[in-house]
Amino acid sequence: MSEFSERLQVYKESVEKALDRWLPEPSIQPEKLHKAMRYSVLGDGKRIRPVILYATGEAFGIDLDTLNGPACAVEIIHAYSLIHDDLPAMDDDDLRRGRPTCHRAYDEATAILCGDALQALAFHILARDPDIKVNDKQRLAMIENLAIASGSRGMAGGQAIDLAAVGKSLSIAELENMHIHKTGALIRASAELGALSVEEVDPKLLSLVSQYAKCIGLAFQIKDDILDIESDTETLGKPQGSDIALNKPTYPNLLGLKGAKKAADDLHIQALKCLEPFNENADMLRSIADYIVKRNK
Repeated sequence: MSEFSERLQVYKESVEKALDRWLPEPSIQPEKLHKAMRYSVLGDGKRIRPVILYATGEAFGIDLDTLNGPACAVEIIHAYSLIHDDLPAMDDDDLRRGRPTCHRAYDEATAILCGDALQALAFHILARDPDIKVNDKQRLAMIENLAIASGSRGMAGGQAIDLAAVGKSLSIAELENMHIHKTGALIRASAELGALSVEEVDPKLLSLVSQYAKCIGLAFQIKDDILDIESDTETLGKPQGSDIALNKPTYPNLLGLKGAKKAADDLHIQALKCLEPFNENADMLRSIADYIVKRNK
């Protein structure tokens, strides 16, 4: 196992242990809702957002244990968004992470409530986690950052743009704007929350990691679009070709497969350039940028 893979495993184990602690036990009422919450969050996942948050925090010299709460918050927001995205009123998907989606494993009403409860839990964690070692003003800034990234100016807004775009022709600028909101906002927030975990963060360095995350967020989406064409359902853990079936605008549709791959490579280069002022503590961020454009699922 490579050093990168070993560190990824450390990050994943750290956030998964913390998630297990924060999620209500399935024996607590309402049992069905709490079971659905744990099912949706604790299922096998890449944990990209917590990984980015941990790696950013460590680039600033922050101890891993201090970052568990924010890492849980971004992963829980991501899980809630997937539950709602999969609903019949949205993308109507039956598979997520190789298992039945929440509304298939439970029912539609439970899935909606599960997403609602997870969103609330994420902000509860940021507000109450005693291991977050910043003052109240900065803790509030972290909460505000995640709220903006999750709402109409971020992820939820991006999903609204995505739904409105089905069956329509978009320009590259319009497609990029959609993904900056839908996928990129939470990835960017993950890096920013990692940096905001420093008691006093240099605004210039915060801006650089934010720009880094914007680049890898777009690269991540382009790679997803490519994999929707090149990979298979078993590898992806969700239906292959679902974007094509829904007639969604994608980067390969607009740029061609070769052009989409070049766009991802260009964003990869830009992301690495943002990290030039950082020392070897940011090597995991560099490796994450590599991983995003080279992954197969």
